[in-house]
Amino acid sequence: MTDALAFAQLPLSADLLANLDALGFAQMTPIQAASLPLMLKGRDVIAQGKTGSGKTVAFGLALLAPLNPRFFGCQALVLCPTRELADQVAKSLRQLARAAGNIKILTLCGGVPIGPQIGSLEHGAHIIVGTPGRVQEHLRKGTLVVDGLNTLVLDEADRMLDMGFYDSIAEIINQTPSRRQTLLFSATYPSGIQQLAASFMRNPEQVQVASQHDEQQIEQRFYEIDPRERLPMVARLLEKTRPSSCIAFCHTRQQCQELVDVLRAQHIAALALHGDLEQRERDEVLTLFANRSCTVLVATDVAARGLDIAELQLVINVELARDPEVHVHRIGRSGRAGATGLAFSLVAPAEGQRAQAIEELQKRPLNWCDVASLPAASGAGLEPVMQTLCIAAGRKDKLRPGDILGALTGDAGLAGAQVGKIAIFNFQAYVAVERSVAKQALKRLTAGKIKGRNLKVRLLSV
Repeated sequence: MTDALAFAQLPLSADLLANLDALGFAQMTPIQAASLPLMLKGRDVIAQGKTGSGKTVAFGLALLAPLNPRFFGCQALVLCPTRELADQVAKSLRQLARAAGNIKILTLCGGVPIGPQIGSLEHGAHIIVGTPGRVQEHLRKGTLVVDGLNTLVLDEADRMLDMGFYDSIAEIINQTPSRRQTLLFSATYPSGIQQLAASFMRNPEQVQVASQHDEQQIEQRFYEIDPRERLPMVARLLEKTRPSSCIAFCHTRQQCQELVDVLRAQHIAALALHGDLEQRERDEVLTLFANRSCTVLVATDVAARGLDIAELQLVINVELARDPEVHVHRIGRSGRAGATGLAFSLVAPAEGQRAQAIEELQKRPLNWCDVASLPAASGAGLEPVMQTLCIAAGRKDKLRPGDILGALTGDAGLAGAQVGKIAIFNFQAYVAVERSVAKQALKRLTAGKIKGRNLKVRLLSV
């Protein structure tokens, strides 16, 4: 390990360094090495890097270093485009903050009741992680006060702008102290980001780490297609590769729904993720995809933003992204953490210029493959290995994962290995079980009791 990449050479407390060591962070990623020395000096920074580059740890350390645990006011505010990303960021920050004593981190996101958030804010919090709309709402109500703010982080700023949050962000920033430090993280650098930086940052330092992916890590294939063949071609690609998990990117909500219909007709388990879903529907779709009860997530760029999905085997660009950097960001979701990934792109003749822009950005020729090499769709389908049971009770009913596991695996029940991920929300819970035992699991939970109660349970089909 080179000393230049060791966290120990940063001006961090011994407790923080010991905690990083315990978490297995031995040396800095390129974005951390480039941005942390500047951020710890209090500089404003614009950092450009792909998801999975280690940016959360970078800004997490920067905002924890100057934090005063004895002052129970909002000292750091992190704005994220989606509730999922806010939850992930808060989770990472809690891990990093373990060394710093009693640091309270609160998430403020839309899609959930505001009352409990107001109650939590009354007790004070050191760090707030939230979505722009809900943070703006709390500032207007006076339930969130940011007079003592040291650090403002805009995470995935490009997507927040894509989602129409510019005015909300501007209103939030205008209520923060002018002496604050502002850290902006973005995968791409469109004109809106330049405008934001010019308006609200003080002589920001720009840090950019290569957004290219190692060719050995992600194998890309490009297929020239007749635009009328676009959706059936996705089914052919899926049948050939038979991935356990895949994200297919579409441009519009309508295209997402049309593709889901085509795939389901071919018995391929697919669900759509787009901006028109209510929060509960979104939670359910993401839970089914994460627990392997759904093979293909068909998503728009904005809706998929901030998702960090482990072991994603395949990304399909149903249509090429208009921005080559968005293409790089999309395919970077596969081949994470040292695993290899696949990325297929369907290119109609009219998208030739987009393909050329990707080639120029990647500085290497595209790998074109012949559509004729793909087998015709057989209708054999692609069934997921798991199926999900939805239980009509959740966190508010004091339901815990152990209660569900116990009810399924008790005397002469399922083997523990046949039960997958358990996700508990406020008013419902989801448990994945192997498809072969799904009906048995439903029968067991319906006939038996969970935590001494008869609860309504249904089997979800994709």
